[in-house]
Amino acid sequence: MTEGGEGGKQPPEDQGNRTVDSIHRELGTLLWDQCGMARQEAGLRKALERIPELRDEFWHNVLVPGTGEELNQELEKANRVADFLELGELLVLDALVREESCGGHFREESQTPDGEAMRDDENFSHVSAWEHTGDGTGPVLHKEALEFEYLHPSQRSYA
Repeated sequence: MTEGGEGGKQPPEDQGNRTVDSIHRELGTLLWDQCGMARQEAGLRKALERIPELRDEFWHNVLVPGTGEELNQELEKANRVADFLELGELLVLDALVREESCGGHFREESQTPDGEAMRDDENFSHVSAWEHTGDGTGPVLHKEALEFEYLHPSQRSYA
């Protein structure tokens, strides 16, 4: 088994030099910093720019030690990280489209003069479902309106 390029031996020429763990960590940090509890449009756009670059680096430069002839936990991890790259990009896109503070997620551009989370029920009282339309094409957003019969949305104050 060959060790990765981060402090280990150089990989064979037919393998990359970036570990699955390093890609996973970078994606996690990017999502935490730009799409965490407090977010803003500029940071979300930055993440939407970086994630496709990171995914391309993953597919062209990742090192997966071991073989396919035996149980290979690094290969299993790589498969999960490939999914995380897709999911992370969709998560950021959804956060960018939802231009309001919602639940525990605070859009810095969407706050009251007192700094509280500001709702936009007129434009965002719906469930969002994204449809995958194939590789190389963007997802399609489907919305299902929410109907409030007994309890109605209201502005909250945590002061």
